This record gives sequence, C-alpha cells and structure tokens, in this order.
Amino acid sequence: MKALVTGGAGFIGSHLTQLLLEKGHEVVVIDNLCSGRLDNFSEFRGHPRLQFAQADIRLLEEIRPYFKGIDWVFHLAALADIVPSIESPRDYFEVNVDGTFNVLECSKESGVKRFLYAASSSCYGIPDIYPTPETAPTKPQYPYALTKFLGEEIVMHWEKVYKLPSLSMRLFNVYGPRARTTGAYGAVFGVFLTQKLNNKPMTVVGDGTQTRDFTFVKDVVRAFLMGAESSLSGEIFNVGSGNHYSVNQIVEILEGDSTNIPKRPGEPDCTFADTTKIEKMIGFKATTSFDTGVRELLAKINDFRDAPLWDADSIKDATKTWFQYLS
Repeated sequence: MKALVTGGAGFIGSHLTQLLLEKGHEVVVIDNLCSGRLDNFSEFRGHPRLQFAQADIRLLEEIRPYFKGIDWVFHLAALADIVPSIESPRDYFEVNVDGTFNVLECSKESGVKRFLYAASSSCYGIPDIYPTPETAPTKPQYPYALTKFLGEEIVMHWEKVYKLPSLSMRLFNVYGPRARTTGAYGAVFGVFLTQKLNNKPMTVVGDGTQTRDFTFVKDVVRAFLMGAESSLSGEIFNVGSGNHYSVNQIVEILEGDSTNIPKRPGEPDCTFADTTKIEKMIGFKATTSFDTGVRELLAKINDFRDAPLWDADSIKDATKTWFQYLS
C-alpha cells in the first residue's frame, strides 16, 4: 500500500512510519516540524520508499498534491498539551479541527481506501466508569480535549455522509522512545527522565497514587496498522495497555528521589481503557509490559539531555492558567 502519515515526524508518527516501511509499504510523511523532528527518522533516513513533505495541514492547497495515489491515511498531526490549549485555543481549533477537515477533504477527493484518526482518551474527561468503554460519556475538560474530540466527530461524519472508510483510535497515555523533549510542560516521562539526568528530584503531582493507562508506542502503532488492514469502518476504539500504573511506580522503576507538587484540577485520578472492543473486533492486544517499556525508554535517556528541566517553581508558573480556569 501507499500510506500517508500526517505528523509523521512526531513521536507516534515516526514509529508508525517506521513500522509501515518495515512491512513493505510506501510512506509519504506530511509534517510542518512544529513539534516533529527529522532526528526521529535517524533509523530509516534515506529509505527508498519514504517521501517527506514539510507542509501544514491548515493549508489545504499546500497538502492536496500529496494525497494523489494514496491508499491509507493516518492522521496524527495535532497540537497537544493542556496549558497551551487553554492559553491559545484558536491555534488548537485551527490545527485540530480545521486541519482535520482539510485532511479529510483531500482524502475524500483522492478516494483513499482507509482513514485512521488518532483520537484522544482525554475526551472522557473524568470518567465515571473504570475501565472506561467507548460508550462512556464524553466530557472534555479543556480545549485540547475538545478539539481532538471535535476532530473525531468530523471523521465519523465524513465516514457516514461521504462513505469514507474510517476508524478512530482513542489513545491512552502513550509513552516510549522519541517522545517530545521540547515545548510546554507536558508528559510525565519526559519531565522525570530529564530530572533524573540532572540529578534533580522527580516532581510528583499530588501523592503519586493516581494511575494512568501507560501504553507503549510500539503497541499503539501496531493497533493503527491492524486497523488499516481490517475491513471495518465507522468504529471508535480505545487503544490501551490493558492495565493502569501509578506515578509512584514510575519513580520506583527510575530509581530517583522525588518531591510532591499540588494536585491539579480537571485531571482524573485514573485513566484505564476498556479494550474489549478492539480485542474482539480487530484482535489487537498490547504485549509490552510496563516494566519492559520503561526500561526501553530508560535506555534512551540521553535523548532527553536537551529537554527543558522542570522543577516545582517553574511548573507552578507554567501551569498557573490551568489552576485559574479549571479550578
């Protein structure tokens, strides 16, 4: 197949691109390098079946030519992180909503055979049910979560009205090598690994007993590939690890000192995907244990050497709008 990956130079996108190349497919990557990095291609740079285009999904005419002859589209390009979405919601709507519309229009015009959307489990907000099924109410707590959910709604609408074969994959707390190391205060692993590198205490939110469905990136991209290879359409799937793990467990595995910072409003005490549906319909099940995944990430700790170093004071300053608007 000839696949197109938006956001393909990013964390998850680069792993998906690599897997598609390993499986013998041609891959076109569209990325504006806002958060993606060409360094993520180091293991397969120059591959004869890889084409890279520095382009922006907000610009319909700029991306349209790259969809010619494409069989599969994997739409991963998006703005992430909570605080920037609160501070600059317009940017998030332009990329995550308008950009998704543009990618769908190009896909429809080109007659692509499969469209897979990287949705976010943040659409569930603070769930009432654990593990959380796809039928749980959607309650986005901040603009990032809302815009990713609106993108999913557009995808499902195009599937229904324009018969564009599509699946939406709601991702839970993805971690692994190549995770973003620059930009806003964000994912716990990047923060902790940089602190460990600099012999600083890891900043644990609250008491650290909160749990997350940390899902290893190589499992996540395998779920995308299995979705593309299936004949299903119009379905929404949770993509999770099948378990959940506490922040304190990360500290224990990383073997470092820690300090506690205030718990934040709008964050669930637990994220835990009910993966029954994707296991039954696609046959996907995560296979990477949490300990194995963290240790593989730890082996790449030097990748975080240039990442921002956060401490309690800088985190407090970076998240002040979080407390202001979500309290």
